[in-house]
Amino acid sequence: QLHLVESGGGLVQPGGSLRLSCAASGSALGVYAIGWFRQAPGKEREGISCISSRGGTTTNYADSVKGRFTISRDNAKNTVYLQMNSLKPEDTAVYYCAADLSTESICVMFPFVYNNWGQGTQVTVSS
Repeated sequence: QLHLVESGGGLVQPGGSLRLSCAASGSALGVYAIGWFRQAPGKEREGISCISSRGGTTTNYADSVKGRFTISRDNAKNTVYLQMNSLKPEDTAVYYCAADLSTESICVMFPFVYNNWGQGTQVTVSS
């Protein structure tokens, strides 16, 4: 069965960058759509980005991160990553990746769709 592990979180100053990784084991990540989600204290878990399975031809971003974050996948490495640039304090949250056995050319950012979740990695943006 699929197991996901996020990494790459940490403390960064506003305007800085981080790259999060979502490494899979137990199954080939290429057959899954992958979503990135985050949850800040007192807030609901929100979808921030997703990438479709296989070639990753479809990507989606929340308005709050559009133009700053980039999702990509490397199926040979069984890894999806999220490049986060121009970070803001409001980006502070625990970030999760999740996998869904979905149609090849689509992805969505609704948490209920996803079946497999990582443990999360903390991102803190502070001056």
